[in-house]
Amino acid sequence: QVQLVESGGGLVQAGGSLRLSCAASGRPVSVYNRAWFRQAPGKEREFVAAVTWTGTGTYYGDSAKGRFTISRDTAKNTVYLQMTNLKPEDTAVYYCAADSRDRYYTSRYSTSSIYDYWGQGTQVTVSS
Repeated sequence: QVQLVESGGGLVQAGGSLRLSCAASGRPVSVYNRAWFRQAPGKEREFVAAVTWTGTGTYYGDSAKGRFTISRDTAKNTVYLQMTNLKPEDTAVYYCAADSRDRYYTSRYSTSSIYDYWGQGTQVTVSS
């Protein structure tokens, strides 16, 4: 089993920044692809960003491009999401996820169903 624990959420004013962390334990998640999704009240879960297990491939959803950066520290089994220029529409619960090497990952990274493990989520609230 793999346990994922998010942290770093909170309340921030529009234009501010936050850095989310997702610490993993259990199986060798260092070889797992990792991602961030978010879900706002009344909306479907939305892909935010992903990083391959090698760290060489990063992908972003349209809402994250140019403002968010995903990175991973393999030694710490931790993935980060640096969020800048936050907007009220970024308000959501942010979830991290881990994929145990889907063979088509580079084309399916934004599909939530391919991820095997999920964290409990961390709330991000952006005030206007």
